[in-house]
Amino acid sequence: MNLRAGSLPASIVYLEERSIGPALGADSIRDGLYAGIVGMAAVVLVMLIYYRKAGINATLALILNAIILIAALAYFNATLTLPGIAGIILTIGIAVDSNVLIFERIREELKTGKAIPAAVATGFDKAFITIIDTHVTTVVSCAFLFIFGTTAVRGFAVTLVIGLIANVFTAVFVSKALFDFELSGRKQPQALSI
Repeated sequence: MNLRAGSLPASIVYLEERSIGPALGADSIRDGLYAGIVGMAAVVLVMLIYYRKAGINATLALILNAIILIAALAYFNATLTLPGIAGIILTIGIAVDSNVLIFERIREELKTGKAIPAAVATGFDKAFITIIDTHVTTVVSCAFLFIFGTTAVRGFAVTLVIGLIANVFTAVFVSKALFDFELSGRKQPQALSI
């Protein structure tokens, strides 16, 4: 009787309820992983065909990005769900976009007649601001998804933010180090395979 004193006549309204059996969940995750692997293979193939040797650079940065992302998820004991896999796939797309942006800036600099080392340095410098800008705006969007989203949406947001942080490191610093390593082996580079 005391518990009902002051209660309001409000009913519970279910906004969302999900039930997935273990077999269906395992199938969804397996299909998501398969889609991610096929997508990554297609992206790598296109990068290798279009950018030639620089595509190898982009592929190495992409693989390192995926390793860092999965290692971070393992460190935090995160469970890999379908939205998490979607975050990984989107991270791959953003990583490729960052590399394409850098490579196209380098091509623009080469067309102006700059020496190869100067074109590479300027290309990375010009692309850096744009990459930071796009990554910061995406992290802000992920913050809103995390604050207002459901558990599944939060998993997507966390995975994407970790992937974005890894991408800044791999696309900007690792990729530049690979270019510098390639150019340091030559006395006066005549051409860049990009």
